[in-house]
Amino acid sequence: MPPNNAPLLQIVAHPYLKQLQDLVGTVNRGDVELVCKHFFSGAALYADGKICASLTPAGLAFKLPQQRCKDLIDSRIAVPLCYFEGAPKKTNYALFPELDELSSTSISAYFNECIENSRD
Repeated sequence: MPPNNAPLLQIVAHPYLKQLQDLVGTVNRGDVELVCKHFFSGAALYADGKICASLTPAGLAFKLPQQRCKDLIDSRIAVPLCYFEGAPKKTNYALFPELDELSSTSISAYFNECIENSRD
């Protein structure tokens, strides 16, 4: 049986969890329960128990309608999300690899959009 790497992954992921919590703290939503949790080597945002965003070494990803993701990727605002080399692209996620290139207004808007999308 392989060793349990969960504690190590949580240590590696902790800075991402804290950063995601700080980003989500700017979103003013009283109509939904928002929870950030460790997620592989990063952190994920859950809206009423459904994953809707993640922050990993790859960047900040939002789960959005497939056409919306395609539009963001086609316009080169975002890139396709692939969690690790060789894995299939996640067609319902838009990845922003350079977090510091996004304005706080854009980040809030994408968070609100992915939260609404999680309700569908």
